[in-house]
Amino acid sequence: MTNSENKITQSEINNIAWKACDTFRGVVDPAEYKNYILVMLFLKYISDTWKANYEKYSDQFKGDEKKIERRLQRDRFTLPKHCTFDYLYSKRSESNIGELINTALEEIEEANKSKLEGVFRNIDFNSESNLGRTKDRNKRLKDLLEDFSDEKLNLRAENIEGEDVIGNTYEYLISRFASDAGKKGGEFYTPKEVAQLLAKLVQPKSGDRICDPCAGSGSLLIRVASEVTDDNFSLYGQESNGSTWALSKINMFLHQIDSATMKWGDTINSPQLLENDELMKFNVVVANPPFSLDKWGADTADSDKYKRFHRGIPPKSKGDYAFITHMIETTVANTGKVGVVVPHGVLFRGGGEGKIRQKLIEENILDTVVGLPSNLFFGTGIPAAILIFDKNKTKKDVLFIDASSEYDDGKKQNKLRDQDIEKIFNTFKERKTIDKYSYLASFDDIKENDFNLNIPRYVDTFEEEEPIDIAQVQKEIEELEGQLSDVRVKMQRYLKELGI
Repeated sequence: MTNSENKITQSEINNIAWKACDTFRGVVDPAEYKNYILVMLFLKYISDTWKANYEKYSDQFKGDEKKIERRLQRDRFTLPKHCTFDYLYSKRSESNIGELINTALEEIEEANKSKLEGVFRNIDFNSESNLGRTKDRNKRLKDLLEDFSDEKLNLRAENIEGEDVIGNTYEYLISRFASDAGKKGGEFYTPKEVAQLLAKLVQPKSGDRICDPCAGSGSLLIRVASEVTDDNFSLYGQESNGSTWALSKINMFLHQIDSATMKWGDTINSPQLLENDELMKFNVVVANPPFSLDKWGADTADSDKYKRFHRGIPPKSKGDYAFITHMIETTVANTGKVGVVVPHGVLFRGGGEGKIRQKLIEENILDTVVGLPSNLFFGTGIPAAILIFDKNKTKKDVLFIDASSEYDDGKKQNKLRDQDIEKIFNTFKERKTIDKYSYLASFDDIKENDFNLNIPRYVDTFEEEEPIDIAQVQKEIEELEGQLSDVRVKMQRYLKELGI
């Protein structure tokens, strides 16, 4: 530990946790080993918190175990004593260490059923297919436990410098895993800068219900919540991948958002966020859905009990408008907002998608289209766009912003800079036309373009080249030819002198 108060900093925790991944690199796919690292971080955090509280209550109740136990039962998480990180660490050399970790996680779930039920069911620390045969597996698990030992990583609150450090480390690891996992990484994480921009554009406020129907690891939801000026909000999410859903639950707890409702299931075919057997309504809905998902459920969409597809059924092989439609239908009437990341094809493809797009524009709920730079997202270099829908719109116009050329050019991936995000947001707020950057299109403008929203139709970014002075160019050519002739004469003289 390097700082003067002998507390561990955010960057130190990040580095220790990331170094722990060396145990798995080259052996286990990043999309898989992220679960082991992140679950171990969570176990270490709740164990260190439990241990600190046990010591505090022991002093308070002068060692009276019954009183201590009753008080511990009222804490955020309850840990049976043989399920703590310290207990598992003491057993790190046992031949059945994988089984011991699995058993501990099962009992932690049972002891905290209302919060953690099902969270660890998709992870197996005794998996031969993921972690290797017994000898190799045991060595990896021993190394992992040692990487998170008190000597290297003590997560008691008094040892940590700053607020929300553990949650920040969790998000740091998720972003690194997403980068390493490539295409698979994009399935569970939206780049931080894109999430930050989207959160600002939907402008959540105190009292809002906020939802992400494609929640991934929950980071976008948390980013939107951070825009609310107080703690008066409620978060809801649904995620189809069981392992990723578990990560989203843990992410909420590590950010001290214990009341978040995170559901597991297919949002389009089996929506889980319901009230009175109807779709729950939200003030703000955000998502980065899977781009152009094939086999999303078109075959049963015409009999959808929630009547989400009254504007038309999207194509079987492209589910973009299925997610957009679901999001719009789950917002509060007259005031709800939607912010969604989409591939550019959503803006201009014809057929069934064109008809849905036209109806959304005619309903006057499409507010803004933002074109983003290419290579922002994990696993795909294609540029994307953000669509903002607002059920409280009064004017029949749509703001187009072409932000595709302003970004930080990274080696592996491009990033939006703070100034890029601010420029987009300020243009969005002021709803103004800026030459070669934005255009406030009227309904007639869009109708004239057959409801095609392709951004270059509205924002002209073409740079005219300066007119060429033919006479000046000819003069320069003649001068160069004269210089070349002189050089040739000199060269011949030198060759002659050398006898060549």
